[in-house]
Amino acid sequence: MCLSVPAEVTELLPGDMAIVSFDGVSLEISSALIGDLAVGDYVLVHVGYALAKIDPAEAERTLELLQELGSVAQELRS
Repeated sequence: MCLSVPAEVTELLPGDMAIVSFDGVSLEISSALIGDLAVGDYVLVHVGYALAKIDPAEAERTLELLQELGSVAQELRS
């Protein structure tokens, strides 16, 4: 099973690379698979590659659900 997570593009770099933010954590990824990328766009990231642009509202909703899931998992371990 593959998992991709939404991230916001915070900087475009030379060579089809970009910096994205996952809830405040920055990571350099390849943007070679996506054309017309801009700072502020949201992308789905899997193993260091941006796979697709996504709607900002959907990205925020997904990030909220992932945070909820993390909170529930932490409570279950307690």
